[in-house]
Amino acid sequence: MMDYTRFSIGLTGGIGSGKTFVSDILAELGATIVDADVISRGLTVPGGAGIEPIRQAFGESFIGADGALDRAKMRERVFADPAERLRLESILHPLIRDICFQQALEADGCYVVFVNPLLIDLPVWKGMGTRILVVDCPEDLQVQRVMRRSNLSAGQAKAIIAAQATRQQRLAKADDVIVNDRGAGEIRREVERLHRTYLAMAKDAL
Repeated sequence: MMDYTRFSIGLTGGIGSGKTFVSDILAELGATIVDADVISRGLTVPGGAGIEPIRQAFGESFIGADGALDRAKMRERVFADPAERLRLESILHPLIRDICFQQALEADGCYVVFVNPLLIDLPVWKGMGTRILVVDCPEDLQVQRVMRRSNLSAGQAKAIIAAQATRQQRLAKADDVIVNDRGAGEIRREVERLHRTYLAMAKDAL
């Protein structure tokens, strides 16, 4: 398993923290975004590379009539049983990492941003990001955002949050932090400031 050796940013944060908002701004500014969640969804569509291994491990009932992963059913299963979550991760994360690495090698942006909610949770992601940028927000705000975005109950949202690294664990690993509990304009200005710093670091790393 190789690490990506060019200057890059590992962007992480809990579900509902605002990673996508931050990565979208960085993309507008010229960075190449490599998003683990987007890749994961691609692996679990009909014909995706993750479908057959998931079928073998979990059974036919977790594959929908259209041939895609039944995400709601799988979510209910893995967040009720940590062992099942680890089993799913052992299938998908090596596949996701290989695609992330390939996309990074093909990137033509000013630097690469690896967007991954589990960046510091799992050993498979070690080495993906010269610097770690954490998007942080209070947990009650996370819960509200997840409920609104994904139509989940408070209990379901809290179960997903509990399955990820804690805020304290992420912040302990962070080189840079954006606290996403303010207006969009303030966050954008902070991301633009970080981008200028990252550009200088990327140039120095050449």
